[in-house]
Order: sequence, then C-alpha cells, then structure tokens
Amino acid sequence: MAAPPSHLIAIYPGSFDPITNGHLDLIARGSRVVERLIVAVLRNDSKQALFSVEERMEIVREVVRPYSNVEVGSFDGLLVDYAAERGANLILRGIRAISDYEYELQMALMNRRLRPELETAFLMAGEAYSFLSSHLVKEVVSLGGDVSGLVPPMVEARLKKRFGHHANTTRTS
Repeated sequence: MAAPPSHLIAIYPGSFDPITNGHLDLIARGSRVVERLIVAVLRNDSKQALFSVEERMEIVREVVRPYSNVEVGSFDGLLVDYAAERGANLILRGIRAISDYEYELQMALMNRRLRPELETAFLMAGEAYSFLSSHLVKEVVSLGGDVSGLVPPMVEARLKKRFGHHANTTRTS
C-alpha cells in the first residue's frame, strides 16, 4: 500500500561535484511535494572528484538552508539500501534530455527489482537548466569561462579558488 502524500520521504542522490542551479531547481520543486527530502551525496572513490565528499556536503548544506524540510547525507553502496536506512519511500531524479531518460529508466527498474516498495519519480529539468551539468560547469571554469547564474555564488567562488583566478589563461591564438 502506498504511503499518503504527506508521508513521502524522498532521496535525491547525486555526486553534486559541484551542485548547480539545476540541482537547486529540482530540490526546490521536490521539497514542495514531499514531507522530507534528503539530498544524498554519493561517495565514489573510483571517480576523481573536484571536491571531497565533506566539502560537497558542506556546500550543499549551505545552499539548501532556506528549505526547512531538506537535509543532507552521504552514501556509498546501493542507493536502495541507503533509502531503506533513512526510511525513504521515494527516489527523486531529474531528467534533462532523452539520453538521461534511458539511463535513469534502467536505474529505476533495477532499483524496483531490488526494493519493489521504493518508487522513483522523475522531474523534468527547468528549461533554463536543461543543458546544465556539473561536468560542463567544471570544464567552463577550468578554461576561464563565466558560470555566474549557473551555480550559486558561493559555489562559483569555490570553483574559482579551486581552479585559480586565472585558470588556463595561457591560451594561444
């Protein structure tokens, strides 16, 4: 039997390296439809992250502060196990394009097979952020480009500091 809407506890998983305004848009919208939203930072030691898990959690905590029903955690291993640990009954995922849908559908079906009681809900990316990814943000900053408006100001400042104020300024014509 499905939980009543007032008892929806959702997990929004991701690497958030770094968190973007696209992520924040999903967090804002997701927080309006669930009782509790847990932003879960993935610990994946096989991937080379720009920011440590602790730094990412600190950044995410800072930018989600306005949302009283949003909390931040981290996990490794299976998402469905972490969701069960946290008492979540919904996984929240964002979709930017058809290519995202194919991957997300596979993950949702596998998660359903592992834990049938755990539902997955997809939110379409806001139009302004449908092209945006953490990878793209890092690439633009590393090449000295402007990402203002794509990430929260404090994230932009941390990115500039991490890459240096004059990242890759030795371009040739």
